[in-house]
Amino acid sequence: MSTVAFIDDHESVRLGLEAACLRDGQQVVFSGGTVKDYLRWRSDAGASPVDVVVLDLTLGDGTTVTENVATLVADGASVVIHSVADRPAAVREALVAGAAGVVSKSSALDDVLDAIATVARGEALNNVEWASAVDGDREFADAQLSSREREVLRLYAAGLPLKVVAERLGVAYSTAKENITRIRVKYVEVGRPAPTKVDLLRRAMEDGIVAPDGTPSGG
Repeated sequence: MSTVAFIDDHESVRLGLEAACLRDGQQVVFSGGTVKDYLRWRSDAGASPVDVVVLDLTLGDGTTVTENVATLVADGASVVIHSVADRPAAVREALVAGAAGVVSKSSALDDVLDAIATVARGEALNNVEWASAVDGDREFADAQLSSREREVLRLYAAGLPLKVVAERLGVAYSTAKENITRIRVKYVEVGRPAPTKVDLLRRAMEDGIVAPDGTPSGG
């Protein structure tokens, strides 16, 4: 059972989400209006970081999206942004800061629960809200990968071991490995780090290199 925290300065929103999570078997361990309140609770209770924090995009305490997301990620939680759908630039800022995904406040409760469960499993969350944030700012989607780098990423992110990727493309294993290293560097340079294979899958989905279901796209 995954542990969940809700951070939103609208109590009615938190209460509705809490009730839905409890019905779904998720363990809600914290509900509050600020990231500082959550961290204070963690400290006072001696509690481990929760698996997933569902975070309102804008809180009323003067904090920024970047600092809230970065603080929670550094503390050890995965972050799902619970946002209105008409702020792609702010959502992009949250994703760059390390949020695992975004779900709209207009979404059905089942969609929110699915997003929480997906992120708790360590899987990439790719949905309409995510695509909207990416499409709203083309700079976000442009790591300027070469054709070979895109091909390596397409196969590797879709689940093939790097050795198999190298064999399929007819290159040395060391060459394929160098390609992955360069891909990671390029994503870091545009503010979209991808330190793990799951992160690379997420970047490949964002850029249309693999399909939303994680399978290779094209070629």
